[in-house]
Amino acid sequence: MQLVVARIGRAHGIKGEVTVEVRTDEPELRLGPGAVLATDPAATGPLTIETGRVHSGRLLLRFEGVRDRTGAEALRNTLLIAEVDPEELPEDPEEFYDHQLIDLDVVLADGTEIGRITEISHLPSQDLFIVERPDGSEVMIPFVEEIVTGIDLEEQRAVITPPPGLIDESEAVVASSRDEEAASGGAGSADAASGDAGEDEAPKGDA
Repeated sequence: MQLVVARIGRAHGIKGEVTVEVRTDEPELRLGPGAVLATDPAATGPLTIETGRVHSGRLLLRFEGVRDRTGAEALRNTLLIAEVDPEELPEDPEEFYDHQLIDLDVVLADGTEIGRITEISHLPSQDLFIVERPDGSEVMIPFVEEIVTGIDLEEQRAVITPPPGLIDESEAVVASSRDEEAASGGAGSADAASGDAGEDEAPKGDA
């Protein structure tokens, strides 16, 4: 099966290098020198990776036949696609390919249904589950062990323990009010409860 492993960003320098937004947990395997990747749009590829290096925390790639900034800039926003055996699993049992996670049911520890994973968003700081709720709305769940406490591929579900406000915004309001009351000793004027000190006490989510 085909999986998107990266998106090409802006050109870097004048010798054909490009920045890439990595969308795989195994960039050394999928985006190493010699890798041949299909593309979207298809007419741009296939592209063969000639060199790769990390610069200021970002992966830079150069492709065979691309020798200048003009050629590199022409590749901007192209998706890089690798052919992956659907039975293949990551070496680390705690890691998962996107196709393993798509369509998993998302539930709370008590079994309460939250929704279904429709997309994985790979951000520089963390990965996010895009979860479609039964009413058609979407919620973003950070894929971190403090929140996603279990992935069960056999049961096809992801178990989460969300902080207040991640799933239900009203929970964040209640939690914030409790923090403000605690900070003021449970008493005080309305102005004090809504002042800067109260806002500083409001919990901040991972997202």
